[in-house]
Amino acid sequence: MPDSIMNDASLMRVLGREMTRAVQRSAIASGNLANAETPGYRTKEVQFAEALDGQLGGLSPMATHTRHLGAPNATGAGTVVDAEGKPARRDGNNVQLEHELLELSRSGSDFAAAQTVLAAKFRLVRYAINEGR
Repeated sequence: MPDSIMNDASLMRVLGREMTRAVQRSAIASGNLANAETPGYRTKEVQFAEALDGQLGGLSPMATHTRHLGAPNATGAGTVVDAEGKPARRDGNNVQLEHELLELSRSGSDFAAAQTVLAAKFRLVRYAINEGR
C-alpha cells in the first residue's frame, strides 16, 4: 500500500514537470515568433538535458524505483540557450517560422496530454470518494 502512495506522488510530480516544460517551450517559441522580424535576433531554445542529469544525480536513466527519479521539489525547468546550427538571413535573424509553429503545436499537445492524464487521475479519486456514499 505505501508503494501505491509513492506512485501517485511520483505521477503528480512527473505530470507537473511535463506541464512546466510544455509551458516553457511554448513561451520560448512564442518569443521567437514575436522576434521573427527583429534584425540580429538569435533563436532561443530550451535544453532539458542538464536539468534531467541534475535530477537523476548521476543515476542511470534505466532506474527501476520511483524514489530514484529526482527530488520531490524538482521543477523540471530547462535552460534557455541560443539555438545553434540555424542559418541566418541577411539581417542576422535566424528564426524559422515553420519550426517555431511546429514547436508551439508540440508543446500544446504535450501540455494537453499531461492535463488529460491528470484529469483522469482526479476523476478516479473523486469516484473513489463518492463510491463510499
